Amino acid sequence: MRTVRMLAAAALAGAALLGPAAPGALADTPTPSATAGEEAGPTEAGTTFRTAAPFRPGQEATAQAATGDYLYWVFPADTGERPTVRATVTLPESSLRHGSATWRVDVYDGLRRRQACMYGAQSRTAPQAASSLELACVLRPVRAAADAWANDPLPGSYFVRLTVTGLPEEDLGQPFSARIGVDVSDRGGAYAADGALAAPLVPGATTAELAEAEEEAGRRTAVEAAAPEDGWSSGWWSDRWIWTAAGGVLAALAGIGGYALTRGSGRPPRVPPAV
Repeated sequence: MRTVRMLAAAALAGAALLGPAAPGALADTPTPSATAGEEAGPTEAGTTFRTAAPFRPGQEATAQAATGDYLYWVFPADTGERPTVRATVTLPESSLRHGSATWRVDVYDGLRRRQACMYGAQSRTAPQAASSLELACVLRPVRAAADAWANDPLPGSYFVRLTVTGLPEEDLGQPFSARIGVDVSDRGGAYAADGALAAPLVPGATTAELAEAEEEAGRRTAVEAAAPEDGWSSGWWSDRWIWTAAGGVLAALAGIGGYALTRGSGRPPRVPPAV
């Protein structure tokens, strides 16, 4: 009975430890950082990396341009997040076009390395009769650190580039409009890594500039918009720590229970007294 009570206590302790960690480990739903009461996204786009229009996940960025232009936006992504970039292109009137058109959305990190999409329609061809086109790119989860030779996503700014890659030459210069949005899902400690960057990959932004931008009220710069609302994470904490501690406690309790079982089974049988 003593052994049974010990094993029951171990099970209850393990359930109490694993209970708080389960929601964080299973969370994989989009968590936009912007709420309905916040300001809308930018209504213009940049034409280069340096002039990219900043916006935050949860906001919707819009722009109007001429077919053939390169449009750039930039948004922040932090450790453990998996961004999903969505683009909607409203095409010129079909009567003005001379054929199909192929559009493409690309995502680059703070080092201007093009990031591969896990899945999604990154490039699509719209027939001449189509009025709009939708594109999507689901990035890999952002890691806290990576080897120098790796192309893993790291915390910092991420640039979105939208352009047409193929169409009849007669259709160049026709007006179109675009809408860009980013949803972020929290992957937790499943993709956590040891170590962290000394600073996020924010082009042209130093630690002093980030602090100055946060202190100056009303200042609107790319440096200020490149940081998440709650700041950059330190990179060392993840729910993996909870699971590791819970596993250690359960292993210790299992060892104690096993020792109690083997100790009880190793006793010599009691011999009844002779009559």
